[in-house]
Amino acid sequence: MGMTGISKSQVSRLCVEIDERVDAFLDRPLEGEWPYLWLDATYIKVRRSARIVSVAAIVAVAVNTDGRREVLGIAIQLSEAEVFWEEFLRSLADRGLRGVKLIIADEHKGLKGAAAKVLGATIQRCRVHFMRNALACVGKKDRPIVTAALRMAFDQDTLADPKGHWTTLIEAFQPRHSKLAELMLRAEEYVLAYKTFPQAHWRQIHSTNPPSRACRHALPGKT
Repeated sequence: MGMTGISKSQVSRLCVEIDERVDAFLDRPLEGEWPYLWLDATYIKVRRSARIVSVAAIVAVAVNTDGRREVLGIAIQLSEAEVFWEEFLRSLADRGLRGVKLIIADEHKGLKGAAAKVLGATIQRCRVHFMRNALACVGKKDRPIVTAALRMAFDQDTLADPKGHWTTLIEAFQPRHSKLAELMLRAEEYVLAYKTFPQAHWRQIHSTNPPSRACRHALPGKT
């Protein structure tokens, strides 16, 4: 960075100043309404009590009614249990987060219960992660057909159309791909939730791309 002869005390002072700025950013009051909230987690290695452990780094990104998108919060936790999600969401609510109608996230343990309890919002399961899970249920040669079939369901213009197509696919996959059919049955309510919101927003609210990009920028090499 072009610096020479910097002392340990100067490094410590810089770190304190940075920590103060970060804390101020993460504790800032939230104003207005934020209808869409994205939550994403990436696992990173950190040092705790002289040991290297894996922890979940959670990033919350939201968009307000003016269309402005912001990182609202970041948290580090050893697990993704419901008690953590409830604590994290309450911390956002205490800072003024309100008006959340849809939470877009992967299938994190405990999130559904915490989201209903704290924000009363609908959950949208990330469509990109769901597709990966779905393709893992079938053999390599069947993946192109499954991909095309699921995309056809997602591409329907109304909620009734994809739900009808979804049911047909479950019945078609059941004899040969029972694991995929079971996954689709469990996920239907959450992976198609975005269809109940304005169609102009579908492209932005069906996956966790916004916080995923934030994670990559903040944590290089992590996805």
